[in-house]
Amino acid sequence: MLDSHPHIGSNKLPKIIQEVRETIIRCGGEVHFNSKVTDLIIKNETIQGVIVNESEEYTSDAVIAATGHSARDVFYIYHKHKVLLEPKSFAMGVRIEHPQELINKVQYHTEVKDPNLPAASYNIACNFEGKGVYSFCMCPGGIIVPAATAPGEVVVNGMSLSKRDSPYANSGLVVAVDERDWSKYDNEYPFSALHLQMEVEHLAFELANKTQKAPAQRLTDFMENKLSDTLLPTSYIPGLTSAPLHEALPGFIVNALKHGIVVFNKIMKGYYSESAQIVASESRTSSPIRVVRNRESFANATIKGLFPAGEGAGYAGGIVSAAIDGENCANAVAKFISAS
Repeated sequence: MLDSHPHIGSNKLPKIIQEVRETIIRCGGEVHFNSKVTDLIIKNETIQGVIVNESEEYTSDAVIAATGHSARDVFYIYHKHKVLLEPKSFAMGVRIEHPQELINKVQYHTEVKDPNLPAASYNIACNFEGKGVYSFCMCPGGIIVPAATAPGEVVVNGMSLSKRDSPYANSGLVVAVDERDWSKYDNEYPFSALHLQMEVEHLAFELANKTQKAPAQRLTDFMENKLSDTLLPTSYIPGLTSAPLHEALPGFIVNALKHGIVVFNKIMKGYYSESAQIVASESRTSSPIRVVRNRESFANATIKGLFPAGEGAGYAGGIVSAAIDGENCANAVAKFISAS
């Protein structure tokens, strides 16, 4: 009743997704596997439907596009059809990993955790030169997982199983990114912010010797501008490669992270520790592109009948906000169809 725990445990998700799918079918919907939207059917600035797998046409009076923040191919489909897009602020940084035992001690102020207490979590934030620096998607008793969606990039994320029984705690440690940071890609508008995101992810791949091993650095070495001679054990199964993240990552991220780590250690004494390390890159916090839509109708500003929804539209920043946005778009579609 008091605490919000957004992660129910990744091991529980397959059954939940199965039940969602069965509910959709029971209510008259259809689910198509192995079906990729490869184009939109648009005539007279009105959407007529979608093309799937290059050849199959599905026509409709309206389309809700809830594609997620990493469906980059869809952004380019939009752009081809002159759907109005704009770069959007997001956040990038690293994953930071501590022993869960250390986080328990810091948060519970005890040497030995009571067995009735859950694995401790945290949520910390500060400001540096007008930029937010904060923990993101903290995973108590969790693991770091690979999250790349294309060749030539390294992206990491975090997850927890329902028992929270991993010996590691990890969290995103990220810095707000805005137009000042992607200005060098202004000539790529509206993909300016996306190109900056891709730059960092491709850099991580190069630092990892073009493998899915993630570049990493001991936290103390990062703060002291030293390459780590050795790295700590990790939950990241592909493994880690020592890299000078203090000089490889964009300067605005490095400076903000260093400031944040000092502040966070004052809030959580022991956060800055020789038993902590950072892993790059944590770059998919939210979409770097917004599909512009009308505030009242939820429809795209340029294509009639197109309703971009959730994180891939740039109007949500997590599971709950994406779900609410989806409900709003569904209600808007019902009004749109009844008025047509």
